[in-house]
Amino acid sequence: MGYGIKAGSILIKEGTLLPEALPIESEPCVPRWSLVKEFDGYKLDREIQKTGWTFFCLAGEIGALAFGMDRQRAVHRAISRILANPRSKDFNSLQITRIAAKRFLGMPYMSIGAQSRHIQNGMVLLSDEERQPSQTQLTSIRTTAWGPTSTREVVQGGTNGQAGAATTASL
Repeated sequence: MGYGIKAGSILIKEGTLLPEALPIESEPCVPRWSLVKEFDGYKLDREIQKTGWTFFCLAGEIGALAFGMDRQRAVHRAISRILANPRSKDFNSLQITRIAAKRFLGMPYMSIGAQSRHIQNGMVLLSDEERQPSQTQLTSIRTTAWGPTSTREVVQGGTNGQAGAATTASL
């Protein structure tokens, strides 16, 4: 592997939508994930922002350990464990924040820290359900407003783009 994984390295999930104006070279790293070759997290963030897209950085580090004499294989195993973590499942990229070679009772291991990232066209981070197109269309919204003497329900809904409204008041 010509480009080694180091702190600042970015991995992107296969099938991730990327800005057309930003050519990104990558190489396979772990199954279904590729290592970005020429960008670290900061440089990639600046380039993505220039295209009008957003490279979200999510709070909290995800860590993993992998024992083994071969450091590169241990790093790949630790990254696979991080990607298997439920906290990293809903996002399309990962930034390596730390890599450390350590020993425990003479046994070598690698300690990896990473942060979930997400590349998206838009300024608002959407949930996983909102990012995927829905087969059903929302037809009504129901809101209840509480007051000292009344409850008011507003129901909006309609068909063919026409919205109707009804208001009811009670004690």
